Amino acid sequence: MKRAAIIQSCYIPWKGYFDIINSVDEFVLYDDAQYTKNDWRNRNLIKVPSGTLWLTIPVGISRRFGQAVREVPVRDGRWARRHWKSLRTYYARAHHFDEFSSRLDALYDQAQREDLLTNVNELFIRAICEWLGISTRISRSSEYACQGDRTERLVSLCHQLAAEEYLTGPAARNYLDEGQFLRSGIRVRWMDYGGYPVHRQRYSPPFIHQVSILDLLLNEGAAGAREFLLSTPESRATPCVAEVSCSSPL
Repeated sequence: MKRAAIIQSCYIPWKGYFDIINSVDEFVLYDDAQYTKNDWRNRNLIKVPSGTLWLTIPVGISRRFGQAVREVPVRDGRWARRHWKSLRTYYARAHHFDEFSSRLDALYDQAQREDLLTNVNELFIRAICEWLGISTRISRSSEYACQGDRTERLVSLCHQLAAEEYLTGPAARNYLDEGQFLRSGIRVRWMDYGGYPVHRQRYSPPFIHQVSILDLLLNEGAAGAREFLLSTPESRATPCVAEVSCSSPL
């Protein structure tokens, strides 16, 4: 049974994002969805002595309604060097910083030459998947022909992918019509982010889960991150409560 996930790209996402990628057969970057400001698309958190710090990519926002993620330009390529400097400042003494230092340096050097946010995000997502040993196929929603409202587009994508299961995060409960998926022969499964254990983290306590995956990699290394994150992904993907009342708020 083929399983798919369709999620907007994020900048250096947190560990749960990669947990989803690892749990599906195909992961679609929802790049023709409407861009949302003050979200995870162009920024993420890292751990610092005072708590957390935002690393934000400057982008150009159109006044036109409905600007798609794939249309958002990056402003001022110097952001990449600033972000890499912040990572060096706060993670240079992390246990596995040396394992990734040259790779991150090269990655940020490449990222600063990209003109579109979607390209920057995909660059980091693909690189991190490689470091984690994730072999899931990654594509973009703009590669497919989809119309309709939000749920209709997702259902159409699943059909084009020949996916019989759709995996998504808990935030989608606010808008997803699960009944429409079921009527189309697609089972919805929800990712449960609860139960993540703590790992080695600088400047803790307090331990903070909601930071970039780079925190896990730089503190635990590729092997440690794989063991931590990828050992039992199935246990965190749960089906909807009941096929006859899947859109209930349970």
